[in-house]
Amino acid sequence: MFSKILIANRGEIAVRIIRALDELGIASVAVYSELDREAPHVTRAGESYLLGGSSPADSYLNIDRIVDVVRQSGAEAVHPGYGFLAENAAFARACEAAGVVFIGPPASAIEAMGSKTRARELMQAAGVPIVPGTVEPVADLDAARPIAEEIGYPVAVKAAGGGGGKGFRVALKPEELQAAFEGAAREGEKFFSDATVYLERYLPDPRHVEVQVLADGHGNTIHLGERDCSIQRRHQKLIEESPAPEWIVDAALRDRIGTIAVEAAKAVDYRGAGTVEGLLVPERDGRSGEYFFLEMNTRVQVEHCVTEMTTGIDIVKEGIRAAAGEPLSVTQEDVVLRGHAIECRINAEDASKKFAPAPGRIGSYVEPSGPGVRVDSGVRAGSEVSPMYDPMVAKLIVWDADRAQATQRMLRALAEFEIEGLKTLIPFHRALLATEQWARGETCRDLLEDGDWLKALAFAKPPARDDDGAEDTVEQTYTVEVSGRKFDVRVIGPAGGPAGTADANGAVPAAPKRPTRAAREPRARENGHGGDALNSPMQGSVWKIPVKAGQQVVAGEVVTIIEAMKMENEITAHKAGVISELPISEGDLVRSGDVLAIITDP
Repeated sequence: MFSKILIANRGEIAVRIIRALDELGIASVAVYSELDREAPHVTRAGESYLLGGSSPADSYLNIDRIVDVVRQSGAEAVHPGYGFLAENAAFARACEAAGVVFIGPPASAIEAMGSKTRARELMQAAGVPIVPGTVEPVADLDAARPIAEEIGYPVAVKAAGGGGGKGFRVALKPEELQAAFEGAAREGEKFFSDATVYLERYLPDPRHVEVQVLADGHGNTIHLGERDCSIQRRHQKLIEESPAPEWIVDAALRDRIGTIAVEAAKAVDYRGAGTVEGLLVPERDGRSGEYFFLEMNTRVQVEHCVTEMTTGIDIVKEGIRAAAGEPLSVTQEDVVLRGHAIECRINAEDASKKFAPAPGRIGSYVEPSGPGVRVDSGVRAGSEVSPMYDPMVAKLIVWDADRAQATQRMLRALAEFEIEGLKTLIPFHRALLATEQWARGETCRDLLEDGDWLKALAFAKPPARDDDGAEDTVEQTYTVEVSGRKFDVRVIGPAGGPAGTADANGAVPAAPKRPTRAAREPRARENGHGGDALNSPMQGSVWKIPVKAGQQVVAGEVVTIIEAMKMENEITAHKAGVISELPISEGDLVRSGDVLAIITDP
């Protein structure tokens, strides 16, 4: 076994790995960027080393610098976690060249599964079912058009090196193919340095069911059952559970997809922890369900925790042991799923604004606890959630005897979770888990795409000023004590008042006079543009501007694409008209509320 391991990552997964190393008696080495100097993973590790600047390219993606730190620290192995360099074959080879062990599969397996087209080709040859489509890259848009017609619309356009929902676009009809093709290629180049794409049949509402696998260097490959990750936005997961609802995946289907996953891992001589993702089309109209290979993630998965809760197997430790040359500590016969686990990703996002990133500094921070509750986080009170990195604040995981009881436990834990200073997905999770759709085990896609439902369940905002000039009001909650008993009191009054507490007599301080309407107008009106201004709904950097000043646009047309927290966000025209002003350039940093364009009536 190793004596010292470097974690080439940050945030909650770095903390998770450090905890496993502590339990194994292995010294830990953390690395950090300028922004992460005081991050929990830095202070938690036995040693910590600065990599470089704030951007991922200068720090967590800097292979040469990480290898230098490995040598400097004397670490014998490197754990990549997930994201960043976790599925980078060049990094795995660089570690090998430096004489240290890469905790994960061999570089050949990363390359084989990292290219989605190559993976599809391998799986097809191994007899593993794949979604109908191409197994080779599609050269350009002209080549894509006849292929799309042959597959049949809607089609999915995917980056060959993509994953995690990035580099995935859908064309519902021929006129949407160009935008989908260019968008997938652009994200593939940006996030994976590979602009090649492929096409496959788009399954409109499948279940996303994946299987956890473990393999060692002694010929042992097993699966730990499935996870249902069907609750997604923009093809990125929000809620995961294990096992899948019993009316979706029964014992026979579990054995079948488990066998598919094991065969997929064996096909590339896999080693360590990995996940075979698939799309399950449930039984409909008397037809049996279909299960298709989607991709293989050659790393520990974000949602590995729910499988740990239902199997009692520490997936991170098993991966470390396999990398050290030890056999798996369990066999397939040892794997038994008990109870039900659910994970909610607590992201710094505003669900009411199409899940727009909402970076900022955390104020008070109190994690839930109690029976069957687990929190994996990499933050504390005062931590900064930066637009430079992933929007995840924490993962909240619960376990109970069955799905219904686990849902109630999750709702209790969500109610206990206190994160001040940020907009997070906690209200969204509480609302969704209380729906009949969730109780029935649906994908809830209708809710995730229902703007009115999301807005109604988002953060409370003061009501708009009445046309007759009446003052806006705001609701605040205070705790008061009367005759030795505490009461929570809701006070509705003029907005703009202090957020203080009640005095010793339980009286709430009077709020000052609400500012005049002119003083309260949003920034766009301060600039004299009124309803013509298109304002940024988030903080981020301008990635692309597909329009020009003087151009006529229709409502819903993309005006700019803003990158925030590793996601591309299309900002569309709020009205039809002519772009009379375009005060932004590609590469500009913008704040929430900044004017992106002025669209005047034609």
